[in-house]
Amino acid sequence: MNRAMTTTLHHYVGGRKVPGESGRAGDIYNPATGQVIRQVPLASQAEVEAAIATAQEAFPGWAAVPAGRRAQIMFNFRDLIRKNMDRLAESVSSEHGKTLDDAKGSITRGLEVVEFACGISQLLKGEYSESVASGVDSWSMRQPLGVCAGITPFNFPAMVPMWMFPMAIACGNTFVLKPSEKDPSCPLLLAELMTEAGLPDGVLNVVNGDKEAVDTLLTDPRVQAISFVGSTKIGEYIYHTGTQHNKRVQALCGAKNHMLVMPDADMDQVVDAVMGAAYGSAGERCMAISVVVTVGEDTADQMMEKLLPRVEALKVGPYTDLGSEMGPVVTPEARDRVNGYIDKGVEEGATLVRDGRGIQVAGHEHGCFVGATIFDNVRTDMSIYTDEIFGPVLSVVRADSYEDAVGMINDHEYGNGTAIFTRDGDAARDFSHRIQIGMVGVNVPIPVPLAFHSFGGWKRSLFGDHAIHGPEGVRFYTKLKTITERWPSGIRSGAVFNFRAGGEH
Repeated sequence: MNRAMTTTLHHYVGGRKVPGESGRAGDIYNPATGQVIRQVPLASQAEVEAAIATAQEAFPGWAAVPAGRRAQIMFNFRDLIRKNMDRLAESVSSEHGKTLDDAKGSITRGLEVVEFACGISQLLKGEYSESVASGVDSWSMRQPLGVCAGITPFNFPAMVPMWMFPMAIACGNTFVLKPSEKDPSCPLLLAELMTEAGLPDGVLNVVNGDKEAVDTLLTDPRVQAISFVGSTKIGEYIYHTGTQHNKRVQALCGAKNHMLVMPDADMDQVVDAVMGAAYGSAGERCMAISVVVTVGEDTADQMMEKLLPRVEALKVGPYTDLGSEMGPVVTPEARDRVNGYIDKGVEEGATLVRDGRGIQVAGHEHGCFVGATIFDNVRTDMSIYTDEIFGPVLSVVRADSYEDAVGMINDHEYGNGTAIFTRDGDAARDFSHRIQIGMVGVNVPIPVPLAFHSFGGWKRSLFGDHAIHGPEGVRFYTKLKTITERWPSGIRSGAVFNFRAGGEH
């Protein structure tokens, strides 16, 4: 492992690059080689507090900027993302490991939220009621909260930050972003592009760090709201700690997403969907399909007959090989954790149909690769069924009936996403209404809503009252104010000391 060639990254505060001063740093890997390629400074409490102070100082001026001007900056940012797409994708792939096409797709999904934020003038419009009483009018407005913060995961270093800061900033807030320390280069680049787009210094700040940085954001009274995407264990901690410190919190957490396959499903369509949904981005996404529930033995057998050859032909390799269909997982620790779950599945008695352990990629023998894995005959008490593995491991559960399958999905502690594949409209409608999951796909394997809708799960997949982006994003990053107004007039006079229904106050 050659550290002589590594570079050390920086923070981005007040519109400029700021070197780390804590003396602590974390390693950033090239997942395809397993080598450390960069180091990232881990901010101290004082460094995070300095970023918060910068955002706090910038807030009054930014909040006073007209919404139309804020929208124009978002239009500029949108254009810069398009112009720098290759550069952004390279920064994602080099540190996360996903293929370039996958990286560009994730950036595009983030770009959709930026485009939604470009309509902020319309989104912030309030309501108006004339003559709620004699000579009295009433209206509402949505105003920014102040300093907001985002804590984002490693699996989407471009998309998830863009689900947060564009909406928060367009609404008139300032923002402190704490990206994953595993792949922070793209978020830092996004901050530079925001400055280039015309964003005033201090409105968007990026501090790299670990738990010390997170805890500072959670407890500092100047931070009004926290957005988080990550594991349920950490998300629950962030939600409870943040709310105990009187902050608004949205915490989008873990998942175990099921695809229900009915006997009448188009099996070619099912297999195409499974390949992308289970193994895209090496399974490192909260909307990955990690469980397929088949109704009936014949359905399972038909699917496995078509699926196995496709999995065996899947090309695993580095993002620099444009023929690669699936890259490595993010770090050696992630590889070892996923392999440990495969070991556990074997121990617990599941049928290992395709083993991804020990895969070797020529020229990248020390890379963090795990091959596409399939378990059949999985039971609901097995850890590979209950836990979010976050890797390319698919579990197939054979259900006796549609009702058994629905009950199984509803009983799981997570409620992020699910899908049903069927030609039966009645079954699809029943499933959509009865299933206790936040996002549902009908013959759509990864039902991530577009930016003008909101993203969020149920049960232990979401802590807080607001989903992310879309209309929910506007509500989360603003507070409602209602004004009731009456002007003095010589036409009427006299004090009133009680409320009169339908009359004056």
